[in-house]
Amino acid sequence: WDETHFGKMGSYYINRTFFFDVHPPLGKMLIGLAGYLSGYDGTFPFQKPGDRYEQHNYIGMRGVRLCRLFCAFLGSCLVPFAYLTVLELSKSLPAALLTAFILIFDTGCITLSQYILLDPILMFFLMGAVLSMVKCNSCADRPFSASWWFWLSLTGVSLAGAMGVKFVGLFVVLLVGLNTIYDLWDLLGNLSLSLVMFGKHLLARVLCLIVLPLALYTATFAVHFAVLNRSGPGDGFFSSAFQSQLIGNNLHNVSVPE
Repeated sequence: WDETHFGKMGSYYINRTFFFDVHPPLGKMLIGLAGYLSGYDGTFPFQKPGDRYEQHNYIGMRGVRLCRLFCAFLGSCLVPFAYLTVLELSKSLPAALLTAFILIFDTGCITLSQYILLDPILMFFLMGAVLSMVKCNSCADRPFSASWWFWLSLTGVSLAGAMGVKFVGLFVVLLVGLNTIYDLWDLLGNLSLSLVMFGKHLLARVLCLIVLPLALYTATFAVHFAVLNRSGPGDGFFSSAFQSQLIGNNLHNVSVPE
């Protein structure tokens, strides 16, 4: 059922048809982008679960299969992400290998990753944020180095991705936030560190973990509204003034008072 739901939304992006959904737009946009880049024309109706793709034009349906491949690829990235995270935390190769094997043979993870769903995309960004946070912590002895900035910025990008797919991404924001508060508290208690240097640490985290994620999160909505410029099933959730901007809507180009 969910593949029918989100696959249809991927088609909406390809056809530039406006719709409304309770989740932020990033995950559906990535599904639509994967289909668009692979040649999918957005014609598959996604009417009910279990509809066979083989009943329709193969060239168009090839893109739907590659949407599945895209989700499967992101789901498969969880294995190396988990391996590297545990290896960094424990410094134990057996522990990291055990973690990787547990995920490889996890039926739920395999099942979620083989369909057009938001879950593998969400988990990709969640695990990416955790891995980046752990890697950034390992660079604590060389702050403001290239690797430190890279992992700190990548943490912010991953936070924006997690929040941009589903609001449940707030939990990893909370995790990174608590880790950052602990880190800053530890730095504040370091008497060998000047207040100026502490201010630089604080500013770096504000820029990479607050400003950057918010900017990227907002940008996903800007792209969402720029792409979806045709009338669709989501028109009724918005004001008459907004509907007047949608091509094909009854109110298109009508002058609507503020």
